[in-house]
Amino acid sequence: MPGRDDDWEDERQGPGRWLRIWSLILLILLVLVAMSLRITDINVIGNSRYTEEEITDLIFDDVYDLNPIVCFIEDRFLEHKELPFIQDYDIRFHSPFSCDLIVYEKNIVGCLRFMSSYMYFDMDGIVVENSGEKLPGIPEIRGLEFGHIVLNQKLPIEDEDVFSEIMNITQQLDAHGINSDLIEFDASGNAAVVLTDAEVKVELGPNRDIDAKLLALSDMLPNILERGLCGTLDLSSYSETSGDGDVSFKLG
Repeated sequence: MPGRDDDWEDERQGPGRWLRIWSLILLILLVLVAMSLRITDINVIGNSRYTEEEITDLIFDDVYDLNPIVCFIEDRFLEHKELPFIQDYDIRFHSPFSCDLIVYEKNIVGCLRFMSSYMYFDMDGIVVENSGEKLPGIPEIRGLEFGHIVLNQKLPIEDEDVFSEIMNITQQLDAHGINSDLIEFDASGNAAVVLTDAEVKVELGPNRDIDAKLLALSDMLPNILERGLCGTLDLSSYSETSGDGDVSFKLG
């Protein structure tokens, strides 16, 4: 009775076959639902080089990057995207729809003009980035002699103490709220800063009493701005002990 046995076998396998079909359909639906999820709330932390919209567009540059499952896999198991002026970033989820984007920027203290580009370097003098644009808030350094510049290598400058001096000057400028887009060194290693908010060049002289000199500058700056002075402020001989007696201002 082959025909009857075949019918019985079909009836026996029927429920199991339909269960497998429905399981497959359910799995496909779950995958479709999962892939349709989107991160809609991104809180950016630690970013100053880009706007929030720019940094999110750079990191989530594909429509699937905003899917929480894809985003989690990319963040945990794949290499992060290489972005200009960004050392690395982390993504911390609060829910499938919200996360913190924590940005770790490269520690840039200055830049040099080299051919048609700006070469940005860190506190150790390592060239970490190059760009055709000058970033606001990063002073250009002039007066340093070098033969060549290679990305991710140290600037070939004989007196490497100049890097710590640049770091000290930029930190003190920032601490006192003084804006400068240019730091110049003469042949003797004396430093001068050109103020962004006034047409004033400030001679700092040799690398001593820099903190006191820039503190004095912060006290004088409101009066300079109020009077609209243009010229050179000489603080090269100023110290906490000498006081304002060794300060001069040359108009023009």
